Amino acid sequence: MTLAISKLANGLTIATENRPYMKTVALGLWVKAGSRNERQNRNGIAHLLEHMAFKGTESRTAAQIAAAIEDVGGDINAATSAETTGYFIRLLPKDLALAVEILSDIITRPRFDKAELEREKQVILQEIGAADDTPDDVVFDQFTATAWPGQAIGRPILGTPATVQSFTAEDLRAFMGEHYYGGNMVAVACGAVEHEDFVAEIGEKLGGLPAAPAAAAPAAAAHYQGGDRRQSRALADTQLILGFEGCSNTDKDYYAAHALAMILGGGMSSRLFQEIREKRGLCYSIYAFHWAFADTGLFGIHTATDEAGLAKLMPVLLPELVKAAHTILPHELERARAQYRASLLMGQEHAAGRAASIARQILFHGRVKTEEEILQKLAALTADRLQNVAQRLFFGARPCFAALGRVEAIAPYAELCRAIAPAAG
Repeated sequence: MTLAISKLANGLTIATENRPYMKTVALGLWVKAGSRNERQNRNGIAHLLEHMAFKGTESRTAAQIAAAIEDVGGDINAATSAETTGYFIRLLPKDLALAVEILSDIITRPRFDKAELEREKQVILQEIGAADDTPDDVVFDQFTATAWPGQAIGRPILGTPATVQSFTAEDLRAFMGEHYYGGNMVAVACGAVEHEDFVAEIGEKLGGLPAAPAAAAPAAAAHYQGGDRRQSRALADTQLILGFEGCSNTDKDYYAAHALAMILGGGMSSRLFQEIREKRGLCYSIYAFHWAFADTGLFGIHTATDEAGLAKLMPVLLPELVKAAHTILPHELERARAQYRASLLMGQEHAAGRAASIARQILFHGRVKTEEEILQKLAALTADRLQNVAQRLFFGARPCFAALGRVEAIAPYAELCRAIAPAAG
């Protein structure tokens, strides 16, 4: 595998990872803009823009965009996150020029037809409704809103019915003008691709993008607050998330935080799964996660339990966090290293996922970390380091707790805090 990186005069970065043994190529355009870049009355516009990219350009209808890719056996999709929006295609190498043409068309010449816009708003309203009917989606939205109340990073990526219905074509064009420019975008191809060919195609089609935004609109800095949010709903299982302020993706403890999440809830052998699911049968699933963003992060534990288990679960879970702050066993650290290493290598075998990873690293680090560099970071982790990180996370800022279901049986927030706080002393 050979990684090559170039940059156009307008600042657009182009990266390829050649894999001559592959018979397909995955490519895409990633923009460093997502829901974090939205004003409150524009919540959901990045996601709507992603949808509208496929709804027609000055030269193609929505049906023609889909047919152009599917007629050659390819597939096309897009995704919006808090910090990025990506548009990607996978097809055969002989159709690379077609893929770049389609991607450039939807980025540089969107039509934003009024009828299509109104139809797509209805699609997103259904998507919001489906999310509202999915308890674990709801509780995660409540979780982020509690971690960062009143901030763009804490608002739902889909937006709200009111904001989505308010958007106009002019709003979409304004958002594009603020964020869709050369210096804020990365084009990546992974698979059977030659770097010079991809650079030539991207340069021809996207070299005319502006180098700077029409108007500066930086994402606001995140300020974690934490707190308690509970919503009563008649559910068979009550959804629970307990979290803490985590590490940014440039933090010195980034890898340690991920390893800690694996030890606590990274599989069937993890501490929480064994103590809560296997030994006591208090839930079907429990896992820990660490989300890293440009300037902040969230460390959390998610589970769900029935009414009988509500009073028992937290008294078991909280002491496990305290234990992790004082004891990490050597075999647990080795297992976490192995899990991370395997995940890294498996991810590199998936061309589309690898392309997205390359894009994110360039957008947020300005370079692509080598496999050797990451493995060295993992090798340098020690049990003491992970214990210190656990103390930093669990004994630092106040916890973030979200629950949805039969919440009356859960201990008060102050009691949950007290179960952890004494250990900080």
